[in-house]
Amino acid sequence: MKRMSLILALASVMLAGCVERQLTVNTVPTGSMVTLNDEEIGYAPVTTSFQWYGDYRVRVSKPGYETLATHRKIQRPWHDRFPLDFFASIWPGNIKDKYEWTFDLQPYTPPSRQELLEDAKKLQLEAGIDVNAPAAKAPAEPNKP
Repeated sequence: MKRMSLILALASVMLAGCVERQLTVNTVPTGSMVTLNDEEIGYAPVTTSFQWYGDYRVRVSKPGYETLATHRKIQRPWHDRFPLDFFASIWPGNIKDKYEWTFDLQPYTPPSRQELLEDAKKLQLEAGIDVNAPAAKAPAEPNKP
């Protein structure tokens, strides 16, 4: 009897299903490089598996477009909460947990000359550099024989 119970327990563990977690990232326009938590996962549209729920750092970039850096959260589903998580782990079938995110990229517009000069002045002020002081002369080149 004990032997039969042990065999049934082992069989139930071996036949237990699993949870498949997948995240699909789409971008407009397509073909953007997608990075999750500093790891490149591929060019959109891209699907990847993940192991944990929570906050993800997302970076989407494509030449000619503004790079998008943001955070997104994947919330735990009902079957991953106590005490249901135990039953989900021994459920004989597969549980598919799929998420999809879409990001819109904006075309890159270079800053104007005036914007660059204003930003430079702000940085000089933050660094404690007098922006009204005359510029230092470059040292003269020594005479070459």
